[in-house]
Amino acid sequence: MSDLSFFVSDLHGNASRYEKLFHQIEKKLPRAVFFGGDLLPSSLTYRAHSKARPVDFVNGFLAPAFRELKNRLKENYPQIFLILGNDDPRKEESSFLMHEAAGLWHYMHMKKVALGRFTVYGYAMVPPTPFMLKDWERYDVSRFVDPGCIHPTEGYRTVPPEGDSGFTTIKEDLDQLVGPDDLSNAIILFHSPPYKTALDRAGLDGVMVDHVPVDVHVGSVAIKELIEKRQPMLTLHGHIHESAKLTGSWKEKLSGSIAYSAAFEGPGLALVQFSEKCLMSAERIIL
Repeated sequence: MSDLSFFVSDLHGNASRYEKLFHQIEKKLPRAVFFGGDLLPSSLTYRAHSKARPVDFVNGFLAPAFRELKNRLKENYPQIFLILGNDDPRKEESSFLMHEAAGLWHYMHMKKVALGRFTVYGYAMVPPTPFMLKDWERYDVSRFVDPGCIHPTEGYRTVPPEGDSGFTTIKEDLDQLVGPDDLSNAIILFHSPPYKTALDRAGLDGVMVDHVPVDVHVGSVAIKELIEKRQPMLTLHGHIHESAKLTGSWKEKLSGSIAYSAAFEGPGLALVQFSEKCLMSAERIIL
C-alpha cells in the first residue's frame, strides 16, 4: 500500500478545486486524504440568501462526487478524514454524519480513528474571529477576546449551542479529545493554526481598533501549547489563507512535531503531499 497522503483545506465549495483534487487522487492513489475545514460555500453567501432555499452542496455535489470516486477506485479508494471550519454552517453536520455511516469518509470533529499504526484526531473549533457565524468558535484558553473580534456567545448560529459550550475553551476540548494518549504517532487535523507561527500570520498590519493595534497572529494558543507539550507526529491546519504568502512558509517544526498549512489565498487548489517516512520532505503543489 502507498504511504502517500494528501492534505487540503479551505476549498469553500469551489467545485473546480474538488475536481482537481479528485483527478490527483485517481492519478496518484494516496492511502489517505485529509480535509482541514471550510469545505462548503461561504457562510456569507448562506447568510445573504438565508430566506431563499439554500443549495444542498453536501448531498447535491460533495457526497455524489465522493461516491462516484469510490465506485471507480474500488479497493484503491483512500481513507478520507475531514472536519468543518468556521465558515461552514454546522447545520450541515448531520449530512456529513449520514454519509460517514455509508462509508464515504470519517467525520473527525472531537474523534479519533486508527490509520494503520497511526491515530488520527480531529478538531474544528477556532478562537474568536471578527465574523458573525459562531458555530465553530470557542474561547481559546480564557474568555479574553482580541480587539476587533466578536465573542463566541454573540453573532449567530445555525444550530443551538451544546449546553454551556458558549463558555467552553479550546484548551478544555483538547484535553478531552487526546486525554492521556501517547501522541508520538498521532496526526491531528485542525482548522485553526497554532498561535504565533508562520501558519497563523494574517494580513492585519496597521489595523487599529479603538486605538489598539490588532494582533497579526490569529491562531490558537491552546493548540500551540498542546503541540509543544505533547509533540504529536504531525498536525494539519488551514483557516488563514494569506499566511504562506506573508511568511514564505506553509510548514513549520514545533518541538518534535511537524505542522503543515494547506490554506491558500489564490483561486487554485493548494495540495500538500506527504509521506510519514519523511515529513519534512512534503511538497505543496498549486493546481
